[in-house]
Formats: sequence, structure tokens, C-alpha cells
Amino acid sequence: MPQNKLSKENARLCPVSRKCGGCQLMNLSYEEQLKYKQAKVVKLLGSFHRVSPIIGMNEPFHYRNKVQAAFGRTRGGEIISGVYQSSTHNIVKTDSCLIEDKKADEIILTIRKLIKSFKLTVYDEKNSRGFLRHVLVKRGFQTNEIMVVLVTGTSVFPSKNDFVKELLRLHPEITTIVQNINNKFTSMVLGDKETVLFGKGYIEDVLCGCRFRISPKSFYQINPIQTEVLYSKAVEFANLSCKERVIDAYCGIGTIGIVASKGAGEVIGCELNSDAVRDAKVNAKINDIENIRFFCADAGEFMLGMKENGEKCDVLFMDPPRAGSDKKFLSSAVALSPEKIVYISCNPETQQRDLFYLIKNGYKVKKIQPVDMFPYTNHVETVVLLERTVDN
Repeated sequence: MPQNKLSKENARLCPVSRKCGGCQLMNLSYEEQLKYKQAKVVKLLGSFHRVSPIIGMNEPFHYRNKVQAAFGRTRGGEIISGVYQSSTHNIVKTDSCLIEDKKADEIILTIRKLIKSFKLTVYDEKNSRGFLRHVLVKRGFQTNEIMVVLVTGTSVFPSKNDFVKELLRLHPEITTIVQNINNKFTSMVLGDKETVLFGKGYIEDVLCGCRFRISPKSFYQINPIQTEVLYSKAVEFANLSCKERVIDAYCGIGTIGIVASKGAGEVIGCELNSDAVRDAKVNAKINDIENIRFFCADAGEFMLGMKENGEKCDVLFMDPPRAGSDKKFLSSAVALSPEKIVYISCNPETQQRDLFYLIKNGYKVKKIQPVDMFPYTNHVETVVLLERTVDN
């Protein structure tokens, strides 16, 4: 990876970049970042097939539609909010960020001031005491709906009504406010219990012409501009003809499956997170889609069940977490033997490992497309098309 020596221009853009560590490529111009990521993908995946040129952003700033800030105090007692320094729980005070949504940053800064004026406490991890732990803001870039989630260490919210009223007065663009209670000793931001303080408790956004409901715990891609590029390329690779039976593994709230359903005969989504499955079913109804079904199940076990029942699948979309897929899932996919596998990955290193397995078991890589989802970081997404070469 390039040495992190900041230019004067980039140091001006982000004065806390050295402390934060979130933007690992701050030392490079955007053109250089794309070249670096292209070379990274070619090195890891180039032996499987020619890698197409990476698709970057026209405006690689303020693309994150989800912003979360930790709250705490300095040794001098000042209330601060910001991000955790890399590999630590030390909060780097942040007023604004060049990759985060501007409006979200403004709202978090306002809440920091309100906490002080309302004489509320912030959470102390060492003593497991205090009120405000985190603030999470999600904005629908297409709908402009904004959700604010106040993550608190206790359910008791002093001056709750006045606090909410003042926040809405200062930011009338907020469409819903939720209190999430997390009183556990954990690195997880959100707890299990939540209360809607204002609005519907969720927001909606439009992606690839489809509308999606986003709740506090919903996973939704944080760069919607590039997500449209990513999903459009994935569906293009599948080359659907309105006849195929499609499986959307790791389906989350159903984004890929719902987008693909327009060109498929039938879509089946699998997801272990029951909250996500509930949202996926709602999203299908919102979009009046009748050729899609969602199941709360382990995708690997679900595919084995289909195989045992003599069922088939034409196209498998898989978008696993950074750790990639395990052998159990991959062996299930091979057993079901879809004609095509469209593998979306946020980690080409684990994708390389999985591709070796699939190639050894009757598949061949036909296309590779990198997409820059996270400018100024070292992360890169890739879409790979595999086609079956032998009968299993």
C-alpha cells in the first residue's frame, strides 16, 4: 500500500486524517487512487480473466449516506463526538468529514451542542455510565428523508420532548428520530430495544428505480451513487431474459433481488437476519413485485434443500461479507449448479480464494468489473461473472 504521506492540499481537506486513519489513501489524488485499486484487483484476480477498467466517481466526496459518531469527553471535560481512531476506542473529534454526508455532519454537530445546553451526560465506557453513546444518521439521497438514531446507555431520557422539539426546530428536514438503548459492554453500536420519538421510525430511498425501506438496523449500501453502478453491472452480467429462476443469497433487505426481479422469471432471497427479511418482504410490496419470495434461512442449507427436492436455479447472486463465503456455502452452490454465478465482493482477497474453489468445481470466470464504492479508502468492490463448464 502507498506510504501515507499527505500532500498539503489533502491535509487541508482533512486536518484529522492522520489521527482518524479512516481514509487510507488520503495521500493520493483520486486518479492515483483508481490506478492503485485497479492494480490491486489485477494482481489478485487477473489470473482468472482480464480485469475491466475500474469505474470511479465523478465527485468522490460526501458519498456516505450513513454517518455514525461516538460521543465522549476529553480529560478536560469537553464533550466531543467523532470517529474511533483506527484499532482503538479513542474518539477523534470530528466536526466534518470529506466522505460523509454534509447534512448528517451538521446534525451531529447540533446534537453535540444540545447535549451540553440540556445538561445531558455522555457515555463513559470505563464506568458503563452516562446517557448518549452514539448518534447514527441515515439520509435517502433520492428522497431526502433523514433518520436520526440516538443510541443511549439508558432508557431514561431527561427533557426528551423538549430535546426532540429543539432538534426539529434547528433541523426541520429530519423526518424521523429513534432512541436506541444499548446498555451492554459491547463494540456493537446498536442495542436490541428502540423507541420511535418522532416520525415513522424508518426512511425510504430509491435505488435503480426501486423504493426501499430503511430502518435503524437495516443494511443499505452507504454509497448509493456507486451502488446503482454496481447492481446495474451485476444484472447486466446475469443477462436475464425474464425466464430464469434466480437466487439472491445474503439478500439483506432484498436490494439486489428486487432490482433483478424486473428481468427474471422468479427470484428467491435468503437471509439469516429476521429483521432484514421482514424489511425485504415490505420492500417487495412497496414495489408491487410478485415474482420474488424471501426466506429467513441459511442460504447454503436452503440451496441443499432445493437440490434434494430436485429443484434447479439458473442464476445465483452472491454478495457475502468481507470474510467471503465458507466452504459449506460454496459446496452447496456447486451442488445446486446454477448456470451462472454473479459474485459481488467487497474484498477481492477473499473473493480470490472463493473463485479458486468454484473454478476447481466446474466454473469459469467470464468477466471481472471493479467499482470504486469507497473513494479515499483502500476498499474496492468487484463483480465477477462465472459460468458453469461441466455438469455436476
